[in-house]
Amino acid sequence: MRDLDLRRLRMFMAVVDAPSLRVAAERLYISQQALSVAIRELERQLDVELFSRSRRTLTPTPAGVALYEGAIPLLAGGSNLAAEVKMIDDNKPDPFSIGHTPGLAPSEVFQVIEGAVLADPSLLITVKPLWPGDIRDAIMSGDVDMVLARSHTAPTDLAGAIATRHELRLAVNADNPLSKNPTCAMRDLADHPIVVSELEDDYKNMIVSYCRRAGFEPEIVVSNLRGTPPHMSVITHPDACAFVTNQPGWLYQNQIRVVSFDDPPMTPVMAMWLPNTASRIRNAILDAVGITDETE
Repeated sequence: MRDLDLRRLRMFMAVVDAPSLRVAAERLYISQQALSVAIRELERQLDVELFSRSRRTLTPTPAGVALYEGAIPLLAGGSNLAAEVKMIDDNKPDPFSIGHTPGLAPSEVFQVIEGAVLADPSLLITVKPLWPGDIRDAIMSGDVDMVLARSHTAPTDLAGAIATRHELRLAVNADNPLSKNPTCAMRDLADHPIVVSELEDDYKNMIVSYCRRAGFEPEIVVSNLRGTPPHMSVITHPDACAFVTNQPGWLYQNQIRVVSFDDPPMTPVMAMWLPNTASRIRNAILDAVGITDETE
């Protein structure tokens, strides 16, 4: 297959996004005829039919849908690269930005980047919180260069790899019977609700799977607290328990106890980034934790 013509590819994207060829042409400030010719040329270039033209409508074919979905990260990568090159030319390099979801503490993010930072203290890195639902848009827009989240998988149009795994423990209110012992079994949770954040569906699904493997269906309670550590939810839900990665012991003036599991589950931390892109800092971080871009 020949290389893609990016100008025609952008025109194709505009046609898919617009309600009609006329509207797409107006948005591109070109004539309908010129746009139609460009789409035909792109089809000839790829040797596929991108649109079904029955009933005078342009409906993407399966090949067209595949091209559209694949073009989104491709064009985003080009835009981000152009912006990075301009900043380097201006001698104003932008910090490498890492987003992390609420389930990860900033200290846990540092554990992932620690090896790279110790090897090269000059690395310019910014870490900031990010809601799980914003991961894809933040990466595509270039708002962040990489995201760390508790997940087994990355979205299909993002590259990803498991950067590390953390031992899960249990946070309970001091009045909860589970706080009486320093350890517990997963099956001990069968009689207690489990409180989770409504924003982290993938993390919630992992917790449910842990409970099912232990032989029971968990009662899930959704916390309305946002931006606070997960263990704080057992203050407002004293009968419930929460999965955390805190060290065992007492927290919050002895109102919360973190207990270990007899057979602790290990939760993955997924690193996600824009595919088909290069980054020296990202490579340094991934190399330090023992993974490479080959995992895309």
